[in-house]
Amino acid sequence: MAKRRVPPEVADAVLDRFVDVGLIDDAAFAQAWVDSRHRGKGLARRALAAELRKRGVDDELAKDALETVSTDDEAAAAEALVRRRLRSMSGLAPDVQLRRLVSMLARKGFGGSLAYSVSRRVIEEDSTFLDDLPVSP
Repeated sequence: MAKRRVPPEVADAVLDRFVDVGLIDDAAFAQAWVDSRHRGKGLARRALAAELRKRGVDDELAKDALETVSTDDEAAAAEALVRRRLRSMSGLAPDVQLRRLVSMLARKGFGGSLAYSVSRRVIEEDSTFLDDLPVSP
């Protein structure tokens, strides 16, 4: 509204009214954002928190919304992402697959330990080259 030169007192009154009638609800926005991005993009809590912070959502509201994503939900999302991505990597050596999968999960906000363990387990289930995989990150 400032770009349209609306006086600040008028803008405040309008925004207050929007909040009163439920047109602006940061908690609902945060929850919808977390649900959508976690299920659709497979993002981990860390990446979701960064996105909410970037969009100006209060830290407490973001924390409440992020609590709906459990550790099991994150692990399942990581595994689904790895399985989907691994299908297109069949011609690569297992160590290359592992490195790329762990990197992909890290970009989506997953911790290194989870990214490594999930990627290694899925590759082991899918691969006959078990001896080529490194033992630890």
